[in-house]
This record gives sequence, C-alpha cells and structure tokens, in this order.
Amino acid sequence: MTHTQPGSMTAMSKEMQDCVQACMNCHNVCEEAMSSCMQVGGQAQMQIMRALMDCSEMTRICADMMMRRSPMSAEMCAMCAKACDMCAEACMSMPDDRMMMRCAEACRRCSEMCRTMTGVAM
Repeated sequence: MTHTQPGSMTAMSKEMQDCVQACMNCHNVCEEAMSSCMQVGGQAQMQIMRALMDCSEMTRICADMMMRRSPMSAEMCAMCAKACDMCAEACMSMPDDRMMMRCAEACRRCSEMCRTMTGVAM
C-alpha cells in the first residue's frame, strides 16, 4: 500500500473529472456563441452577451479551482451552476439559432454537473 505525502494530490474522482470537462466544454461553447452574437448585434444581443461572458468566465474559473483542489470549489460550483442556468435561459430566447441552442444545452449539462459537486468533498 502506498502512502501519499502530506499535501500531495490525490486522483480526481470521476464525478469531478466529468464536472471539469463539462465546465471546459461550456466555456468553449459560450466563447463560440459570443462570437456568433457579435456578428448579429442589436440591443437584445447585449443582454445575452452579458450572460455568455459571465458563464464563460465562471466555468473557466470553476474548472481551474476544481483542478487545483481549492477549498472553495463547492461554493464556486454553486455559483457556476447559477451562471449556467442564467446563460441557458438567455440562449433560449433565440430558439431558432442553432448555436444558441447548443450553448443552452452545454450550460444545462454544466449546471447539473456543478450542482452534483456542491455537496461533494473536493
């Protein structure tokens, strides 16, 4: 049996790995959706852009914090889930836009994964 040194990293759980992956995927899709929104322009797009920017940043930070085993990861996952929910809702305001529907789906998955992490010891 191997003993780990104090302060050494233990392997990430499957759930945490899945959550990090969902966060990174959501971040990437939000970035793509922002590019798409900028091409369309308009006042309605500005509200969606804010939601996309918040979600993009939160998912990236959340993934980073989980990967470095931050003691604040659970709280960040809760905030990230909220940002993802808000972004999914904003994207749903454009149901005919395939990119926005893809983004809403990625946000919902990430929110679900982050919610499962809020009660799990990091």
